Amino acid sequence: MKSLLLLTASGPLLILTSHESLQNQRLLEVLRQKGLGKFVAFEVPLSLARERYGGHFQAVESNLHETDDLRVLDFNGQRVFQLFRFDELGSPILIEHS
Repeated sequence: MKSLLLLTASGPLLILTSHESLQNQRLLEVLRQKGLGKFVAFEVPLSLARERYGGHFQAVESNLHETDDLRVLDFNGQRVFQLFRFDELGSPILIEHS
């Protein structure tokens, strides 16, 4: 499982995904279908996301199964930016699909 911060045109999203890589074509297709074809992504350490979101993380995680593609952990960009510093995140990954 991965936790990813996506910086999109409509604002930041923090997602959990059962896919092990953002390069997974099925995951990228699901994101494209949701209108997310261009974004900057950062991996958020799972332990850090679990610590910062507590019970909410556990509730979202319990609904994520191996066959599920993703769940949104947080769509409030202000909260995401307050909870995580850039130096806590992985290297930026640029995704752009037309």
